[in-house]
Amino acid sequence: MSNTILRFVGKRSILFLVSLLVISLSLSVSAQKAPRRKVAKAVTKQGICGVVREKRGNYMPSPDSPRQNPDGSPVVREVLIFPLLNMNQVEAGENGFINSVGDAKPVKTVTSGKDGKFCVSLPIGQYTVMVREPKGLYANLSDSQGNIFPVSVQKSKSISVTVDITHQAVF
Repeated sequence: MSNTILRFVGKRSILFLVSLLVISLSLSVSAQKAPRRKVAKAVTKQGICGVVREKRGNYMPSPDSPRQNPDGSPVVREVLIFPLLNMNQVEAGENGFINSVGDAKPVKTVTSGKDGKFCVSLPIGQYTVMVREPKGLYANLSDSQGNIFPVSVQKSKSISVTVDITHQAVF
């Protein structure tokens, strides 16, 4: 019977059918592999995300010696998120340090990673961002109303901030 089939169909046709069968089997095996999933980064859908950087040394403009690291270096720091604080509510120290925040308590505290990055989920509102330095709380940014490092969290938005620690830098 096999001779009859060979004569009827021909050797080339059988070779074509066998090749087609091998291809279809390999496609069905590859289709059964589990799809690769991308690892999702932790993303805050509503809150504050940012990076903490430290700048040290001379940042004075000079044509003779360009700065090696103009953006500063990412650092691990405790990041404290307070309800919006004004300069009238705190006891300010020198070089951006806050000696006392009175009775104000942070609503969230998080530690930045080795890459300086941090992310914190927060309800809609106005907040102050500070970092803890060995000498105390530090924030070197304020607005025209005297609000300390003000950040406004809006519905379904992640606000990006950069906290530059500059008390050991000269500008």
